[in-house]
Amino acid sequence: MTIKVTRDVFRLAQAFTISRGSRTEAKVLTVEVTRDGVTGRGECVPYARYHETLDSVSAQIEGLEAGIDRAALQQALPTGAARNAVDCALWDLEAKAAGRRVWELAGLTAPGPEITAYTLSLDTPDAMEAQARKHAHRPLLKVKLGTPDDMPRLEAVRRGAPASKIIVDANEGWSAEIYGELAPHLARLGVALVEQPLPAGEDDALIGIDRPVPLCADESCHDRASLPGLEGKYDVVNIKLDKTGGLTEALALREDARARGYDVMVGCMLGSSLAMAPAVLVAQGAAVTDLDGPLLLAEDRDPPLLFDEDGVHPPDAALWG
Repeated sequence: MTIKVTRDVFRLAQAFTISRGSRTEAKVLTVEVTRDGVTGRGECVPYARYHETLDSVSAQIEGLEAGIDRAALQQALPTGAARNAVDCALWDLEAKAAGRRVWELAGLTAPGPEITAYTLSLDTPDAMEAQARKHAHRPLLKVKLGTPDDMPRLEAVRRGAPASKIIVDANEGWSAEIYGELAPHLARLGVALVEQPLPAGEDDALIGIDRPVPLCADESCHDRASLPGLEGKYDVVNIKLDKTGGLTEALALREDARARGYDVMVGCMLGSSLAMAPAVLVAQGAAVTDLDGPLLLAEDRDPPLLFDEDGVHPPDAALWG
């Protein structure tokens, strides 16, 4: 068995901005695992927030034993982007070698389409209102916020898309004081969910605080080991494969989170359809699906995932799984 890692760059349809900065392209790593002439693929997005770079993640992958299997991989690498790409490639390899689909191998029911959020980039209120108006036909919009001056932005988005369901992602950009000031207005404007209002290391301030809108742990939740630390702070957990370290842990996290009473959101980094494909399996029945990465790209994999009025569809076998 051989493991090959390459770097790919996908241009974005427009600049994408969150509270931590802007980008105009998605830089990803593609992993190909080949055994007996059969190749499985996976994709990951190294994330600076978690001290990952293209170089560091490539080195982790290239340091693996060539014949590693999924069980050994869980111990060989920590949660994160490197393990994600290899784990998903191994799932793909197993499915192709067996002539079956990944969901069959995992004992899951056949997946269907899931309505996905569409993300509005952080910008001026006028620009965000224009974005919202352009996408007002979409049933679910995700609004990037995370500054002390977010109220005008949120009001503008609601004006632009009066009928859409709205979720908000603060990307750790608020303080407890800012959240406390905004919380009543979030409910007034019909916001359905708020992701990670406070920095992950400071979210103990959420214990006992009024939560008129459900709060979702993103940067505070990576894998099953994160769950005990979320008690009393959050109502929902955001499962991202680049955080869990692949589909294997993502499915286990989904089961454990629900058993503890959390709702589940399934999100993504800014990547291609290859990165989203395994996450579609995790998103089945999720309270919120946020797998819009390919919709923000100017170019994608071939074949890409299908997005239509029913949402994001499960992948064709030629893409993954």
